[in-house]
Formats: sequence, C-alpha cells, structure tokens
Amino acid sequence: MIEEKIKSIGIKIPIPPNPAGSYIPVVKSGNLLFVSGQIPMEDGKVVFTGKVSDANIETAKKAAIVCAVNILAQIKKEIGDLEKISRIVKLSGFVNAVPEFTQHPKVINAASDLLYEIFGEKGKHARVALGVSSLPLNSMTEIDAIVEIK
Repeated sequence: MIEEKIKSIGIKIPIPPNPAGSYIPVVKSGNLLFVSGQIPMEDGKVVFTGKVSDANIETAKKAAIVCAVNILAQIKKEIGDLEKISRIVKLSGFVNAVPEFTQHPKVINAASDLLYEIFGEKGKHARVALGVSSLPLNSMTEIDAIVEIK
C-alpha cells in the first residue's frame, strides 16, 4: 500500500546511494532506524548544488524532496519493505544557505510534506531545520531521519 501510494504520486524509489564517507547508511537499534544524512543524489550524482537564497528556494525544496526519497530508499534497502514503517519520528534538515537566508523551514517542509502525503498521520514528525555554511559535495540540502518500525 505504501509503495503504491509512492508510485501514485509519481515517485520511484531508487537504489540508494553508497556512503560517501566512513559510516553506514542505517543503524537499527531496537525498533528504531537511524538513517544517516542523505543528500540530493540521483544515479550517483548530486543533482542540486550550491547556496540556497530567496531566489532559488523552489529548487532547494526539490533538493529536500530528493533527500526524503533517498531516506526511503535506504530504509527499503535495510528492512526490505516500507510497510514496516510505523512512524516517522524525526527529521533533521540542513540547508546550505547564504548568510542572510532565513527560510530554512520552508525548504525542509518539502520533505516533511512528502512524508505526510505518503504516510498520513504516521508521517508527522518532530524536526529541526538549520542553515549551514556548507554541505558535502556542495549539495543544497542534507536530511537525516529517525524512523520507528514494526
């Protein structure tokens, strides 16, 4: 049902990107999954790079959506079935922003809204949205997640 919902909104869950450093993509502890920060990668390339400003906020929202899709891809690789997700607990969103940019929540809302659209009430979560001076590979956004599973 979840994967049908994802397909119905036009999203394809990709093969997740490999780690770009000395870490693992997902750590399972009890019934929680801690998903490492995901950047907007597609087919092994960062698709949204550079600093976020008021002029390119819509592009940054697209970057956040790709991060959320990559979170789901990592979860699917780890547990095999997105139906096992019982709750999106928390997202931490980072925006590679110019110093005067203050709309970080609007950027990360794109990821939050997507997860709510897919999971309904189970997709509502706690969150932090921060501006940072740089991100790996000059990506516009990076998002990590804590997810509860059945």
